[in-house]
Amino acid sequence: MQVVALHPGVIVARSTKWQTTSTVLHQGEETFVVDSPVFPDELDAMSGILAQAGWGLSGLLATHGDWDHLLGRLAFPEASLGVAETTAARLRAEPGVAQRRLREVDEDDYVQRPKPLSLGQVQALPVPGKLELGEEEIELIPADGHTADGMAVWAPFARVLIPGDYLSPVEIPMIGEGGSVSAYVATLERLAPQVAEADWVVPGHGAPIDGQRAAAILREDLAYVEALAAGAGAEAPLPLARRDRVQKAIHARNVASVA
Repeated sequence: MQVVALHPGVIVARSTKWQTTSTVLHQGEETFVVDSPVFPDELDAMSGILAQAGWGLSGLLATHGDWDHLLGRLAFPEASLGVAETTAARLRAEPGVAQRRLREVDEDDYVQRPKPLSLGQVQALPVPGKLELGEEEIELIPADGHTADGMAVWAPFARVLIPGDYLSPVEIPMIGEGGSVSAYVATLERLAPQVAEADWVVPGHGAPIDGQRAAAILREDLAYVEALAAGAGAEAPLPLARRDRVQKAIHARNVASVA
């Protein structure tokens, strides 16, 4: 796992599994951990990261309900977990799905965990909305399209945007179960003002990127998803830097989903 500080109040940990990111936001006496790394040793390291910084955990946030963003409870089992109201509804409608998917992926990777994932009761947060973080506020922005649920987190005090599974430098837009191209376009357009202001964008998968590169990725992703929406199908242009075998497979699934 790679760990980098983007700001005196922002630390990002990046998993070796799918480059999944977890972002620590801190101001005053409060600290939120947004999303999670994946492997057991990475999750164990999160408490050490907070201890080394001298920060006490206030709570967990998850940008959406995909299993790989919900593992914070394995690292901090007593912490509250805040999610968008849409994600809370998804988790209620899909009891046990995240846990089952985690078990399947762990079997594929030969991973053994000391305990199963227990989400417990989650806190449904109104989105759009704001959360206090010390003397500052963070903004919660609707972010659906990849899935039917989700939120992005904007930290104005640090000019850091955490968009969830959008604006990735390593992964093309993915229209997952419950997602839609029209909602994906709307989310990208909704995030554009924050991208324009951001010093850093921390995608759900991939290393943190500066605002200028994030703006370029936003343009590429918007062109790709709009082409899908317009019926381009397999001919929709993949971004130049994201055309490997895995991205072409994601593209094929997107085309089938839209069809």
